[in-house]
Amino acid sequence: MAEEKKSFFKRLSEGLTKTRNHIAAGFDEIFLGTSGIDDDFYDDIEELLITSDFGVQTTEKVIEELRQRVYDGHITKTGDCRQLLIRILKEQLTQEGDLYAFEQVPSVILLVGVNGAGKTTTAGKLAANYRNAGKRVLLAAADTYRAAATDQLKKWSERSEVPMIMGAEGSDPASVVFDAAHAAKARKTDLLICDTAGRLHNKKNLMNELNKIFRVLEKEYPEAHLETLVVLDGTTGQNALVQAKEFGESTKLDGAIITKLDGTAKGGMAMAVQDELNIPVKFIGVGEHLEDLQKFDPEAFVDALFA
Repeated sequence: MAEEKKSFFKRLSEGLTKTRNHIAAGFDEIFLGTSGIDDDFYDDIEELLITSDFGVQTTEKVIEELRQRVYDGHITKTGDCRQLLIRILKEQLTQEGDLYAFEQVPSVILLVGVNGAGKTTTAGKLAANYRNAGKRVLLAAADTYRAAATDQLKKWSERSEVPMIMGAEGSDPASVVFDAAHAAKARKTDLLICDTAGRLHNKKNLMNELNKIFRVLEKEYPEAHLETLVVLDGTTGQNALVQAKEFGESTKLDGAIITKLDGTAKGGMAMAVQDELNIPVKFIGVGEHLEDLQKFDPEAFVDALFA
Protein backbone atom coordinates (compact mmCIF):
# COMPACT_ATOMS: atom_id res chain seq x y z
CA MET A 1 0.00 0.00 0.00
CA ALA A 2 2.87 2.37 0.83
CA GLU A 3 4.38 1.76 -2.60
CA GLU A 4 1.01 2.38 -4.25
CA LYS A 5 0.60 5.70 -2.43
CA LYS A 6 4.17 6.67 -3.26
CA SER A 7 3.66 6.03 -6.96
CA PHE A 8 0.34 7.88 -6.85
CA PHE A 9 1.96 10.97 -5.31
CA LYS A 10 4.92 10.74 -7.67
CA ARG A 11 2.66 10.73 -10.73
CA LEU A 12 0.65 13.62 -9.33
CA SER A 13 3.75 15.59 -8.43
CA GLU A 14 5.31 15.06 -11.86
CA GLY A 15 2.05 15.97 -13.58
CA LEU A 16 1.84 19.28 -11.72
CA THR A 17 5.46 20.25 -12.39
CA LYS A 18 4.66 23.32 -14.49
CA THR A 19 2.24 24.76 -11.95
CA ARG A 20 4.56 23.93 -9.05
CA ASN A 21 7.57 25.53 -10.73
CA HIS A 22 5.57 28.69 -11.34
CA ILE A 23 4.39 28.82 -7.74
CA ALA A 24 7.74 27.80 -6.23
CA ALA A 25 9.64 30.55 -8.02
CA GLY A 26 7.15 33.14 -6.87
CA PHE A 27 6.97 31.83 -3.32
CA ASP A 28 10.76 31.79 -2.94
CA GLU A 29 10.81 35.43 -3.92
CA ILE A 30 7.93 36.32 -1.60
CA PHE A 31 8.86 34.30 1.48
CA LEU A 32 12.65 34.52 1.25
CA GLY A 33 12.90 38.03 -0.07
CA THR A 34 10.36 39.65 2.24
CA SER A 35 11.32 40.86 5.70
CA GLY A 36 7.85 41.19 7.18
CA ILE A 37 4.13 40.64 6.75
CA ASP A 38 2.55 43.78 5.33
CA ASP A 39 0.14 44.82 2.57
CA ASP A 40 2.79 44.36 -0.12
CA PHE A 41 3.38 40.83 1.15
CA TYR A 42 -0.31 39.95 0.78
CA ASP A 43 -0.49 41.67 -2.62
CA ASP A 44 2.40 39.55 -3.88
CA ILE A 45 0.73 36.32 -2.74
CA GLU A 46 -2.54 37.42 -4.31
CA GLU A 47 -0.85 38.12 -7.65
CA LEU A 48 0.91 34.75 -7.62
CA LEU A 49 -2.29 32.82 -6.93
CA ILE A 50 -4.22 34.67 -9.63
CA THR A 51 -1.50 34.07 -12.22
CA SER A 52 -1.66 30.36 -11.31
CA ASP A 53 -5.38 30.50 -12.17
CA PHE A 54 -6.78 30.12 -8.68
CA GLY A 55 -9.31 32.74 -9.79
CA VAL A 56 -9.91 36.26 -8.48
CA GLN A 57 -12.89 35.38 -6.30
CA THR A 58 -11.19 32.34 -4.80
CA THR A 59 -7.91 34.17 -4.25
CA GLU A 60 -9.62 37.05 -2.46
CA LYS A 61 -11.29 34.60 -0.05
CA VAL A 62 -7.98 32.87 0.62
CA ILE A 63 -6.15 36.15 1.26
CA GLU A 64 -8.91 37.39 3.56
CA GLU A 65 -8.77 34.16 5.56
CA LEU A 66 -4.97 34.34 5.69
CA ARG A 67 -5.02 37.92 6.96
CA GLN A 68 -7.50 37.01 9.69
CA ARG A 69 -5.56 33.99 10.91
CA VAL A 70 -2.27 35.86 10.88
CA TYR A 71 -3.87 38.57 12.98
CA ASP A 72 -5.59 36.17 15.37
CA GLY A 73 -2.47 34.07 15.78
CA HIS A 74 -0.12 37.04 16.19
CA ILE A 75 2.06 35.58 13.45
CA THR A 76 5.09 37.67 12.49
CA LYS A 77 7.33 35.24 10.56
CA THR A 78 6.74 34.77 6.84
CA GLY A 79 7.75 31.09 7.11
CA ASP A 80 4.88 30.43 9.52
CA CYS A 81 2.58 32.31 7.15
CA ARG A 82 3.57 30.02 4.29
CA GLN A 83 2.50 26.89 6.18
CA LEU A 84 -0.72 28.61 7.19
CA LEU A 85 -1.50 29.41 3.56
CA ILE A 86 -0.99 25.77 2.57
CA ARG A 87 -3.37 24.67 5.32
CA ILE A 88 -6.02 27.18 4.20
CA LEU A 89 -5.80 25.96 0.60
CA LYS A 90 -6.32 22.36 1.73
CA GLU A 91 -9.34 23.36 3.80
CA GLN A 92 -10.85 25.33 0.93
CA LEU A 93 -10.48 22.35 -1.43
CA THR A 94 -11.94 19.74 0.91
CA GLN A 95 -15.51 18.73 0.10
CA GLU A 96 -18.08 17.27 2.47
CA GLY A 97 -19.89 13.98 1.91
CA ASP A 98 -19.18 10.89 -0.15
CA LEU A 99 -18.27 12.19 -3.60
CA TYR A 100 -18.09 8.68 -5.06
CA ALA A 101 -21.35 7.24 -3.76
CA PHE A 102 -22.23 6.39 -7.37
CA GLU A 103 -19.68 3.58 -7.19
CA GLN A 104 -21.87 1.71 -4.69
CA VAL A 105 -25.03 1.53 -6.84
CA PRO A 106 -25.87 0.96 -10.53
CA SER A 107 -24.98 4.29 -12.13
CA VAL A 108 -24.66 6.24 -15.36
CA ILE A 109 -21.77 8.64 -15.83
CA LEU A 110 -22.64 11.22 -18.46
CA LEU A 111 -19.60 13.16 -19.66
CA VAL A 112 -20.28 16.63 -21.05
CA GLY A 113 -18.06 19.48 -22.21
CA VAL A 114 -16.79 21.39 -25.20
CA ASN A 115 -14.76 20.07 -28.12
CA GLY A 116 -11.20 19.12 -27.31
CA ALA A 117 -11.58 18.86 -23.54
CA GLY A 118 -10.71 15.15 -23.57
CA LYS A 119 -14.10 13.54 -22.97
CA THR A 120 -13.54 10.45 -25.13
CA THR A 121 -10.14 9.67 -23.64
CA THR A 122 -11.56 10.27 -20.16
CA ALA A 123 -14.47 7.91 -20.87
CA GLY A 124 -12.04 5.22 -21.98
CA LYS A 125 -9.76 5.65 -18.98
CA LEU A 126 -12.66 5.63 -16.52
CA ALA A 127 -14.00 2.46 -18.12
CA ALA A 128 -10.63 0.74 -17.95
CA ASN A 129 -9.99 1.79 -14.36
CA TYR A 130 -13.38 0.63 -13.12
CA ARG A 131 -13.12 -2.59 -15.12
CA ASN A 132 -9.75 -3.24 -13.47
CA ALA A 133 -11.41 -2.57 -10.10
CA GLY A 134 -13.85 -5.41 -10.76
CA LYS A 135 -16.87 -3.40 -11.91
CA ARG A 136 -19.15 -4.46 -14.76
CA VAL A 137 -18.79 -1.53 -17.14
CA LEU A 138 -20.47 -0.57 -20.39
CA LEU A 139 -19.48 2.25 -22.76
CA ALA A 140 -21.88 4.27 -24.91
CA ALA A 141 -20.52 6.16 -27.93
CA ALA A 142 -23.08 8.98 -27.96
CA ASP A 143 -20.81 11.30 -29.92
CA THR A 144 -22.25 10.29 -33.27
CA TYR A 145 -21.08 13.38 -35.17
CA ARG A 146 -17.38 12.66 -35.04
CA ALA A 147 -16.35 9.31 -36.45
CA ALA A 148 -12.94 9.65 -34.80
CA ALA A 149 -14.61 9.74 -31.39
CA THR A 150 -16.33 6.39 -31.95
CA ASP A 151 -13.13 4.86 -33.33
CA GLN A 152 -11.14 6.19 -30.39
CA LEU A 153 -13.63 4.86 -27.86
CA LYS A 154 -13.72 1.52 -29.66
CA LYS A 155 -9.97 1.19 -29.15
CA TRP A 156 -10.42 1.82 -25.44
CA SER A 157 -13.25 -0.71 -25.41
CA GLU A 158 -11.05 -3.38 -26.96
CA ARG A 159 -8.04 -2.52 -24.85
CA SER A 160 -9.92 -2.66 -21.55
CA GLU A 161 -12.30 -5.48 -22.57
CA VAL A 162 -15.29 -3.25 -21.86
CA PRO A 163 -18.26 -3.71 -24.24
CA MET A 164 -19.51 -0.69 -26.16
CA ILE A 165 -22.85 0.39 -27.61
CA MET A 166 -22.60 2.52 -30.74
CA GLY A 167 -24.77 3.81 -33.55
CA ALA A 168 -24.30 4.80 -37.16
CA GLU A 169 -22.39 7.99 -37.88
CA GLY A 170 -24.76 10.95 -37.70
CA SER A 171 -27.50 9.00 -35.91
CA ASP A 172 -29.47 10.40 -32.99
CA PRO A 173 -27.23 10.35 -29.87
CA ALA A 174 -30.29 9.84 -27.67
CA SER A 175 -31.07 6.60 -29.54
CA VAL A 176 -27.59 5.30 -28.70
CA VAL A 177 -28.17 6.15 -25.05
CA PHE A 178 -31.58 4.45 -25.26
CA ASP A 179 -29.97 1.23 -26.51
CA ALA A 180 -27.17 1.51 -23.95
CA ALA A 181 -29.61 1.95 -21.07
CA HIS A 182 -31.50 -1.21 -22.04
CA ALA A 183 -28.25 -3.13 -22.51
CA ALA A 184 -26.99 -1.95 -19.11
CA LYS A 185 -30.13 -3.21 -17.41
CA ALA A 186 -30.10 -6.53 -19.23
CA ARG A 187 -26.43 -7.16 -18.40
CA LYS A 188 -26.76 -5.97 -14.79
CA THR A 189 -24.07 -3.38 -15.41
CA ASP A 190 -22.53 -1.52 -12.47
CA LEU A 191 -21.51 1.49 -14.50
CA LEU A 192 -22.65 2.86 -17.85
CA ILE A 193 -20.28 5.57 -19.15
CA CYS A 194 -21.66 7.80 -21.91
CA ASP A 195 -19.37 9.87 -24.10
CA THR A 196 -21.26 12.80 -25.66
CA ALA A 197 -20.49 15.18 -28.52
CA GLY A 198 -18.37 18.23 -27.79
CA ARG A 199 -20.93 20.92 -27.21
CA LEU A 200 -20.23 24.59 -27.67
CA HIS A 201 -21.89 26.03 -24.60
CA ASN A 202 -23.65 28.75 -26.60
CA LYS A 203 -25.30 26.37 -29.08
CA LYS A 204 -28.91 26.01 -28.02
CA ASN A 205 -29.71 23.04 -30.23
CA LEU A 206 -26.86 21.00 -28.83
CA MET A 207 -27.92 21.80 -25.29
CA ASN A 208 -31.44 20.71 -26.19
CA GLU A 209 -29.97 17.45 -27.44
CA LEU A 210 -28.24 16.97 -24.10
CA ASN A 211 -31.55 17.50 -22.31
CA LYS A 212 -33.09 14.84 -24.59
CA ILE A 213 -30.43 12.39 -23.44
CA PHE A 214 -31.31 13.20 -19.84
CA ARG A 215 -34.98 12.50 -20.49
CA VAL A 216 -34.17 9.16 -22.12
CA LEU A 217 -32.08 8.07 -19.14
CA GLU A 218 -34.70 9.18 -16.63
CA LYS A 219 -37.42 7.29 -18.48
CA GLU A 220 -35.59 4.15 -19.58
CA TYR A 221 -33.17 3.68 -16.68
CA PRO A 222 -34.76 5.38 -13.64
CA GLU A 223 -33.27 2.90 -11.17
CA ALA A 224 -29.73 4.03 -12.02
CA HIS A 225 -28.00 6.94 -10.31
CA LEU A 226 -27.20 9.63 -12.88
CA GLU A 227 -23.82 11.29 -12.42
CA THR A 228 -23.18 14.22 -14.78
CA LEU A 229 -19.55 15.29 -14.94
CA VAL A 230 -18.23 18.21 -16.97
CA VAL A 231 -14.82 17.57 -18.51
CA LEU A 232 -12.59 20.66 -18.56
CA ASP A 233 -9.29 21.23 -20.35
CA GLY A 234 -6.83 22.39 -17.68
CA THR A 235 -4.69 24.25 -20.22
CA THR A 236 -7.50 26.74 -20.87
CA GLY A 237 -7.60 28.00 -17.29
CA GLN A 238 -10.35 30.49 -16.56
CA ASN A 239 -11.95 29.92 -19.97
CA ALA A 240 -12.81 26.42 -18.80
CA LEU A 241 -14.49 27.96 -15.78
CA VAL A 242 -16.68 30.09 -18.04
CA GLN A 243 -17.65 27.00 -20.06
CA ALA A 244 -18.51 25.05 -16.92
CA LYS A 245 -20.73 27.89 -15.69
CA GLU A 246 -22.63 27.80 -18.98
CA PHE A 247 -23.16 24.06 -18.70
CA GLY A 248 -24.24 24.49 -15.10
CA GLU A 249 -26.97 26.89 -16.23
CA SER A 250 -28.32 24.30 -18.66
CA THR A 251 -28.09 21.18 -16.52
CA LYS A 252 -27.29 20.03 -13.01
CA LEU A 253 -23.62 19.14 -12.70
CA ASP A 254 -22.46 16.65 -10.08
CA GLY A 255 -18.78 17.35 -10.48
CA ALA A 256 -15.88 18.13 -12.76
CA ILE A 257 -12.98 16.27 -14.32
CA ILE A 258 -9.96 18.42 -15.17
CA THR A 259 -7.69 17.03 -17.89
CA LYS A 260 -4.23 17.94 -19.20
CA LEU A 261 -2.97 19.48 -15.96
CA ASP A 262 0.48 18.19 -16.84
CA GLY A 263 0.65 20.60 -19.78
CA THR A 264 -0.08 23.83 -17.94
CA ALA A 265 0.96 26.16 -15.12
CA LYS A 266 -2.73 26.83 -14.43
CA GLY A 267 -3.30 24.01 -11.95
CA GLY A 268 -4.90 26.42 -9.50
CA MET A 269 -8.08 26.28 -11.57
CA ALA A 270 -9.07 23.15 -9.63
CA MET A 271 -9.69 25.37 -6.64
CA ALA A 272 -11.54 27.98 -8.69
CA VAL A 273 -13.86 25.32 -10.11
CA GLN A 274 -14.88 24.11 -6.67
CA ASP A 275 -15.19 27.53 -5.10
CA GLU A 276 -16.92 29.46 -7.88
CA LEU A 277 -19.09 26.68 -9.32
CA ASN A 278 -19.76 24.95 -6.03
CA ILE A 279 -19.19 21.54 -7.58
CA PRO A 280 -16.44 19.13 -6.56
CA VAL A 281 -13.52 18.19 -8.75
CA LYS A 282 -13.76 14.38 -8.79
CA PHE A 283 -10.97 13.35 -11.14
CA ILE A 284 -7.89 14.98 -12.61
CA GLY A 285 -5.71 13.99 -15.55
CA VAL A 286 -1.97 14.53 -15.21
CA GLY A 287 -0.66 12.57 -18.17
CA GLU A 288 -1.44 10.31 -21.10
CA HIS A 289 -1.23 6.96 -19.35
CA LEU A 290 -4.17 5.08 -17.88
CA GLU A 291 -2.94 5.55 -14.31
CA ASP A 292 -2.61 9.31 -14.86
CA LEU A 293 -6.36 9.79 -14.47
CA GLN A 294 -6.79 9.95 -10.73
CA LYS A 295 -9.44 10.70 -8.14
CA PHE A 296 -8.94 14.21 -6.86
CA ASP A 297 -7.30 14.25 -3.43
CA PRO A 298 -7.13 17.85 -2.05
CA GLU A 299 -4.39 17.07 0.48
CA ALA A 300 -2.18 15.32 -2.06
CA PHE A 301 -2.92 17.99 -4.68
CA VAL A 302 -1.77 20.89 -2.48
CA ASP A 303 1.22 18.92 -1.21
CA ALA A 304 2.22 18.23 -4.82
CA LEU A 305 1.94 21.92 -5.67
CA PHE A 306 4.19 22.95 -2.80
CA ALA A 307 6.47 19.90 -2.61
